[in-house]
Amino acid sequence: MDILKRIADYRAREEQLMWEGTFAEYLEIVRKNPHVAQTAHSRVYNMIKHAGIEHNENGSKTYNFFSREIYGLDRAIEKLVEEYFHSSAMRLDVRKRILLLMGPVSGGKSTIVTMLKRGLEHFSRTDDGAVYAIKGCPMQEDPLHLVPHDLRPDIEKELGIKIEGNLSPYNQMRLETEYGGRLEDMPIERILFSEAKRKGIGTFSPSDPKSQDIADLTGSIDFSTITKYGSESDPRAYRFDGELNKANRGLMEFQEMLKCDEKFLWNLLSLTQEGNFKAGRFALISADELIVAHTNESEYKTFIGNKKNEALQSRIIVMRVPYNLRVSDEEKIYDKLIKQSDLGHVHIAPHALRAAAIFSILTRLKDSKKQGVDLLKKLRLYDGESVEGFKESDIKELQTEFIDEGMGGIDPRYVINRISSALIRRDTECINALDILRALKDGLDQTATVSKEEKERYLTFINIARKEYDELAKKEVQKAFVYSYEESAKTLMDNYLDNVESYCNKAKVRDPITGEEMDADEKLMRSIEEQIGISENAKKSFREEILIRISAYARKGKRFDYNSHERLREAIEKKLFADLKDVVKITTSSKTPDEMQLKKVNEVTARLIDGHGYCPICANELLRYVGSLLNR
Repeated sequence: MDILKRIADYRAREEQLMWEGTFAEYLEIVRKNPHVAQTAHSRVYNMIKHAGIEHNENGSKTYNFFSREIYGLDRAIEKLVEEYFHSSAMRLDVRKRILLLMGPVSGGKSTIVTMLKRGLEHFSRTDDGAVYAIKGCPMQEDPLHLVPHDLRPDIEKELGIKIEGNLSPYNQMRLETEYGGRLEDMPIERILFSEAKRKGIGTFSPSDPKSQDIADLTGSIDFSTITKYGSESDPRAYRFDGELNKANRGLMEFQEMLKCDEKFLWNLLSLTQEGNFKAGRFALISADELIVAHTNESEYKTFIGNKKNEALQSRIIVMRVPYNLRVSDEEKIYDKLIKQSDLGHVHIAPHALRAAAIFSILTRLKDSKKQGVDLLKKLRLYDGESVEGFKESDIKELQTEFIDEGMGGIDPRYVINRISSALIRRDTECINALDILRALKDGLDQTATVSKEEKERYLTFINIARKEYDELAKKEVQKAFVYSYEESAKTLMDNYLDNVESYCNKAKVRDPITGEEMDADEKLMRSIEEQIGISENAKKSFREEILIRISAYARKGKRFDYNSHERLREAIEKKLFADLKDVVKITTSSKTPDEMQLKKVNEVTARLIDGHGYCPICANELLRYVGSLLNR
């Protein structure tokens, strides 16, 4: 790979995007592509839409723009995009509000904002996201501001656009002094958003409230030029370098906004409602930008408790960004954070991150008032697992039971910190679930923010996570012990289905070898059904349900296979495992295995490494651990 060539190619691509012309030439661009005149809010929504939207079976939407980095926040993201960005893009009143993301620490708020900023940088380099501005303007002002108000209705109708905002004092002076009022000759250029170059993307972080200077937001007078231009009200004597100036046409991130003095925030009132702000000794300056802030719940409650903030409160749209509540997505978060760190070379045993994720999600869930729902069932339902007696409608009901579910609990950073601690303590290149759970438990003693009651509750969750891992570990080993597992499962299932069909149709079963006709094998069917708790009274309805499912598949031209019925698959697996339990127990726990046992252990170890993602260290640890479990 030629690094210098790639750098040169990148620079060439950037240069190809550059365009310069007059306002008259720009109008022709608008005539051909009216979307270049879109607002900042519309640009953000189109950027998200441009990445693709997937419509799910349950009626919800998944936005590909966010799915690369954000996991488990589909409902929050959909609400954010549809209720804020989409509405704002349609010029509804929502765009006149500050977007405030509220949620717990390490919940994804900053990641969402960072993705929006990076996304805008990239989108401005595409045809659909092209942005044009008056050349030489420190605020990259919209060229359409040059159009006199009296002419706007006719031009809007002709070009199919809307023109909002007034020409800034700086460009008004340039138009009159440099171009004699000939706006058609005003130079226009294409701009590329860049946070590093402070063009179209701004970031404001407040300092000490007593030393905050409004100039950081709106710019300031350049006193060194006063003698040259003779007046503080001359636009050339003003530095339009505040964050509101530099973020014009794009997005400004207002970090820790609610920690600012309320007087400092008053400038945002006019900007959000009227689309302009006051700077220096000038008339109001138009600005078209999206303001995004983020905070935690306690700071927000303090903010709304202050009566002085009522005017600003009415100009804020609050979007909750809770913790993820799906185990599988929590695993992805940990995996992403680990890969971003220096721990990327470390091998993490299968199910280790899942055990940590189960613990984390349990700390974030609230006890439901719905009958028959405990936290573990709720966790499984949220993660998309089938739980007997519950339907899709039950999940939606649980999700809407508490508006603040997911706003508290253990954050991902804590888990990653404890994983790091476990790695350092073990001084190894492999870490398993027990190491992580032990580290999580030890960390509770070192965390001052966890109360005694919370600690006891969290210890209970660690024990639940441990039990869940125990079941996963046993299944993993038992699967590895089954030679040609899928074939064994398929053979057992086909045998079961033949007998179920015979039972339901009151017919005989033909022996495939002898051809002899026999009654349905009740003993075989019950040995499988009992694995998932099907009682004697419920066996008939369960078998009929299986037969109905097979018929439904046949009508649709689909084949009923091992994965077509979740509960039947579970029963088949458990039956196979039960038959092998004694073999597994003897082989894994024997201190002095004979030649056959040693051969079997080596085969299982190889299968765990080759087919299940284990390394030699964690494969052997898993076998020893499962052996101890089976001997209890």
